[in-house]
Amino acid sequence: MRGAHRTEEIAPFYVMQILARAAELEAAGKDVVHMEVGEPDFDTAPPIVEAGRRALAEGKTHYTPAIGIRALREAVSQFYRNRYDVEVPAERIVITPGATGALQLVLAATVDSGRSVMMTDPGYPCNRHYVTLLGGRTIAVPVDPETNYQLNADLAAKYMDADTAALLVASPANPTGAVLDDAGLQSLMALAADQNRFLIVDEIYHGLSYGRSLPTAAASPSVFVVNSFSKYFGMTGWRIGWVVAPPEHMDALDRLAQNMFLAVSTMAQHAALAAFQPETIQVLEQRRDEFQRRRDYLVPALKKLGFGVPVDPAGAFYVYADSSAVVPDSFSFCRDLLEEAGVAVTPGLDFGSHRAADHIRFAYTTSIDRLREGMDRTARFMESRRL
Repeated sequence: MRGAHRTEEIAPFYVMQILARAAELEAAGKDVVHMEVGEPDFDTAPPIVEAGRRALAEGKTHYTPAIGIRALREAVSQFYRNRYDVEVPAERIVITPGATGALQLVLAATVDSGRSVMMTDPGYPCNRHYVTLLGGRTIAVPVDPETNYQLNADLAAKYMDADTAALLVASPANPTGAVLDDAGLQSLMALAADQNRFLIVDEIYHGLSYGRSLPTAAASPSVFVVNSFSKYFGMTGWRIGWVVAPPEHMDALDRLAQNMFLAVSTMAQHAALAAFQPETIQVLEQRRDEFQRRRDYLVPALKKLGFGVPVDPAGAFYVYADSSAVVPDSFSFCRDLLEEAGVAVTPGLDFGSHRAADHIRFAYTTSIDRLREGMDRTARFMESRRL
């Protein structure tokens, strides 16, 4: 019996294939420098881990409300007040199983079958597949250094069609590390409001920005904002995130969450309460500084090898490097670099189609010593191929 047709439209997530192959090579005794996966290499901060242990010891293992425990929603609200000086009532906050669950929830609430969602190309690959699962379609807008790898109001107006339900942007963005400033964010909000479209802003890398503070879209009562405890807060395996939603859509999100997830891990919710404690934030800020040091090493190291980095990443922990001057095909290069040199990086093919063969994403989610080792191996590999 044939499976659902929709599965044929879901492309593989190449970075996970690379990660799996790297694990096979390591099991066979090969040393691999990991620069492929978007996961902080730091363990979850001790206060969060201790809060999780305490929750288990106290028997906090039962179902919670679908939109999350009130204490955590209040804590997220206070976080917006402390960090951004904006009021985001707990009544607008839904706790979700990671940003993945948050995006699925928001898209399910806003996108009917046959409608379209606009997003950047390159961009996070799973977003377009979430839309496909809902029977929608993606409008992939090519972005380049000239637009700071971001969607802007002019581009959005150009590519918008009658079926466009929503605009989806990310700041900082995966894979480019590009950010939206306040003017860019406000212009997209104004366009979405004027055209009666939803605006969804992915802020999962907020907290990991370098040289500037980023504005949040959460202050607007008409915008959906997705965030996560995975990146800045270092809780990837705990699978917990949140949505800030317009008040009139909270009931729909609650009903959808009841049916899609039932509830987020109770232990993870109680652990996440400790993410906002001053001692935790101190640890996280030290880690952010370390990511900046890694970025400041890696960007010039890549340029020295001939890769193009026309826009320095202002956030997240990725460098989206133009490989066209040194590599004829990034996919083959990434495959051979892993097999022969033991360096795992991600080809541009994972992030869309716009000049995908000309780009490689390097994640600086490992120590500077390992980054140096990765760059040394890459240099030797390229010399052996006379690239």
